[in-house]
Amino acid sequence: MAVIHHTSLQPTKLELLTSWLPSRPWYRGDTREPVLAKAGGFRLDDPQGEVGIEFMVATDTSGLHPSTYLVPLTYRGAPLNGLEHALVGTMEHGVLGRRWAYDGCHDPVSIAQLLALVAGRAQAQDQDTSDVPDREVTRAYTGEEFASPDVPTTATDDQEGTELPAPQGMTLRVHRVLRPTPGGRLLLPPGATGHVAGSWRTPDGARARGLFAVLHTNPRG
Repeated sequence: MAVIHHTSLQPTKLELLTSWLPSRPWYRGDTREPVLAKAGGFRLDDPQGEVGIEFMVATDTSGLHPSTYLVPLTYRGAPLNGLEHALVGTMEHGVLGRRWAYDGCHDPVSIAQLLALVAGRAQAQDQDTSDVPDREVTRAYTGEEFASPDVPTTATDDQEGTELPAPQGMTLRVHRVLRPTPGGRLLLPPGATGHVAGSWRTPDGARARGLFAVLHTNPRG
């Protein structure tokens, strides 16, 4: 299990995201300087124990209407060749030293573990406490058993999120702009065979719930 270190980060994760988010095609802010607050999220464990994997939920209140984003992040102890385009930034960790933070939708380790979560082979972990499962994160899968990929895949970003090729000709859709489901009832799109859902805090302190990722039998049109 990953160990959560409660220590200093320079710059902080939110400071990194403040400068990085406006460059994303799915950014909805009215300004180039988002005002971010952490609203939730969870972690996944790297089986090799080398890469930190966090799925952060952050809300931007800079505009007239707040926007909430799912930002998968990976933390590495050295830069990864070929992933320069996905670098969010570097941080100085009070215990681990310099860390390279990457967009997790482009990191093969985090994508493999997200697919393992969908398939029921991985457990979502609490964002802030070591060795504590996050029971608010739910998943389901109704298709045939598959193995998570162990090679990099090509991620495509658009105005709503990120799509990646998945095993058996499926497509993994990661929702970057989060939307609460009415009454907390998940509405899966046609062709969905698996999903991950979770909760987050709204700016008024309430709890919202929605889809984080969906596995499709066919690419979305």
